[in-house]
Amino acid sequence: MYNFDAERIKNECVNWIRDFFENNGPGCNAVIGISGGKDSSIVSALCVEALGKERVIGVLMPNGEQADIDMAKLLVDHLGIRHYIVNIKDAVEGLTKSIPFELSRQSRENLPPRIRMSTLYAVSQSNNGRVANTCNLSEDWVGYSTRYGDSVGDFSPCSNLTVQEIKAIGRLLGLPSVLVDKVPIDGLCGQTDEDKLGFTYAELDRYIREGIEPSPDKKEKIDRMHRINAFKLKLMPAFDPLI
Repeated sequence: MYNFDAERIKNECVNWIRDFFENNGPGCNAVIGISGGKDSSIVSALCVEALGKERVIGVLMPNGEQADIDMAKLLVDHLGIRHYIVNIKDAVEGLTKSIPFELSRQSRENLPPRIRMSTLYAVSQSNNGRVANTCNLSEDWVGYSTRYGDSVGDFSPCSNLTVQEIKAIGRLLGLPSVLVDKVPIDGLCGQTDEDKLGFTYAELDRYIREGIEPSPDKKEKIDRMHRINAFKLKLMPAFDPLI
């Protein structure tokens, strides 16, 4: 990887979080959806360093049984943060049954993260909170997030950092390696991120940061995904009448 100064970026990010809360809710808490993966783990650790563990709230949101929920519990125990467990299974099933037609596969996959985001905002509003977005640049680049699900939040510490960069920061923060280096699974369909994407995050990160192209077919896929998903990172278009 190119010369990435993880310590400098980590310190600047911590200061950025402090500044955000000073300007957008002094005394508020950071509310974070905890999946047990690297992104939520690293964002949580950054918030603890910036605000103190007393002002960080983790929310674990299994959809029925979650095979790797022990990783989420490991994180909140490691950081010593207050946390809530909210099982969203009944909400997902209730809404699915209430819709008077068969949902498409994509709708079924994206419903849980949208319900999770509603849950985070319910917890946040009841606990003087601000919701953390846990996306990273690599995932955002190819649209690997759910619009109005994990793609939103009140502040985003890592959306301009690639997977390799945030992992380097995670190691500096002293997180257990099992969290930082855990094989990422999307939590929607059971596949690993890289299996579903068709290329590795290392390949994607080199392409983003250094312009090093992967194989032609992978480059074409990355470029196409970036192009068709660019709308996810933009504000909603609004008609502006000439009045």
